[in-house]
Amino acid sequence: MAIPPTQKIQIASGDVQDKLAEKMRNVKVKDLEVETEAQAAILGVPYMNLFRFPITPEALGLISEERARALSAVCFFNNGAEARVGALDPTIDAIKDLAYELEERHKLKVAIALITQNSLNEAFKLYAKLPKERVFTRDVVIKEDEVLKWEKELTALTDIATLAQQKNLTASVSVLLAAALKFDASDIHVEAEESGVIARYRLDGILNTVATLPKDLWVRLISRVKLLSGLKINVTDRPQDGRFTIAKGGQKIDVRVSTIPTVYGESVVMRLLRAPEEKLEFTDLGVRGRALTALQTQIERPNGMIITTGPTGSGKTTTLYAALLKLNKPGVKIITLEDPVEYKLEGINQSQIDSSHDYTFAKGLRSILRQDPDVVMVGEIRDLETADTAIQAALTGHLLLSTIHTNGAAGAIPRFLSMGVKPFLLAPALNAILGQRLVRKLCDACKTPADTVDPALREKAKKLLASVPTEEGLKIDLENLTFFAAKGCEACNSLGYKGRIGVYEVLLMNKDIEQVILSEQISEYTMKEIAVKNGMVTMAQDGVLKALDGITTLDEVFRVVEM
Repeated sequence: MAIPPTQKIQIASGDVQDKLAEKMRNVKVKDLEVETEAQAAILGVPYMNLFRFPITPEALGLISEERARALSAVCFFNNGAEARVGALDPTIDAIKDLAYELEERHKLKVAIALITQNSLNEAFKLYAKLPKERVFTRDVVIKEDEVLKWEKELTALTDIATLAQQKNLTASVSVLLAAALKFDASDIHVEAEESGVIARYRLDGILNTVATLPKDLWVRLISRVKLLSGLKINVTDRPQDGRFTIAKGGQKIDVRVSTIPTVYGESVVMRLLRAPEEKLEFTDLGVRGRALTALQTQIERPNGMIITTGPTGSGKTTTLYAALLKLNKPGVKIITLEDPVEYKLEGINQSQIDSSHDYTFAKGLRSILRQDPDVVMVGEIRDLETADTAIQAALTGHLLLSTIHTNGAAGAIPRFLSMGVKPFLLAPALNAILGQRLVRKLCDACKTPADTVDPALREKAKKLLASVPTEEGLKIDLENLTFFAAKGCEACNSLGYKGRIGVYEVLLMNKDIEQVILSEQISEYTMKEIAVKNGMVTMAQDGVLKALDGITTLDEVFRVVEM
């Protein structure tokens, strides 16, 4: 069939229009490249056109796709000695820090070139062609010499403010990390405020301001931390989480990074996770007396539940790890389910939950039980599904260790019941419940007997000591109580405290408690009364006994423990 003349004209006209549009696009691209080349000459940096440029996987893989898109930069050449990176803006500090990082990590001589968005888009297309096994994962390791050289210059907390203001941003971050390691900080908080940037360390559970940095350092500093931890530099309006590692003394210290947007800029917290001592003992943690004997007996039982309670940061996970290390013997299968896995323990199978893939505590626990374990540790019991599965495991021949968020040991049972757990299953499943808090230890080098003690605190202490169960076998002269005070010296950075220790209470199951559970007429106060009647030493009593022994102060005990 012949095509009508009008249709022929329309088709021809359409082809011409497409060709004209294509020519215009090419002209615009060429014009942009010419303009960019001229701009590079003005800036004094190389120019590169990546259209049809052969970029090898070895070059492309130096920068992950996520980081490349965040920085608008890509590595297009790498011969093992030299590397070249193309960027939309080679002058920004984030690109300079990236070049420095590549030089340090891969021992490459790095040059930065100016490229257009068209070149960048061409390079981004190649990431999809990288073989799956060649995908580069984000696992930055800061080497020991990077922190050791700064540790030598840090003699006191007051040195941090001066040393952190380095011209080289990598050095500034290294100073903050080196100081945190030297002074045993658990967290580094870097916060933007109206007038400047505040750096604070959490030392023995207390935040201490260690430096005030210039406001203009903030954007560059946070960009450096984000580069290390694999976060998106251009995302500032929502929270992000990442990580990196510090290699020191033959060990790797995991650093978990969290950022959140605030009024004056993002707040960054870096948590330093140090592996626990291999020979971690309950006595090292602060468990003693009849509580120690009871706990040691309970973890030797073949089945049942041992629950630790307390707020975030009260040392619950460390207590459970101490129990796992004691149980970790040939012939014992131990599996943990954690969020996240904080410390890697040799000989123990540790699994991390992943909510994004529907791998929750409840589903993970059901899967773990198919692995035929002898001992199971669940990071936290948060809901009825997890609680029911944990109870069933405890009733069917497994020893199950876990945590739950309550104020004390007495609050755990009402918490379980409020979740909807059946009382007739909970009562036989529970072996023991531990309540705990962490108090700062007095510095052994400078602690001194207290000249005066707050009368109200002394009366509280006397009342608590008077009701310590006689089964503890303690002889206390209530009229001649000697407590100690924090003085401060060079060994403790003038803080008066060095290290932390736990104060504990251990609630053991017995017939009285079982009857109360089955009656369902239960409250935290009722449970505590029964536990004390049955000889439980409370956290407050344990704390005052430690203050009497010169381990801590009364002020510190009553700061963290309610009477």
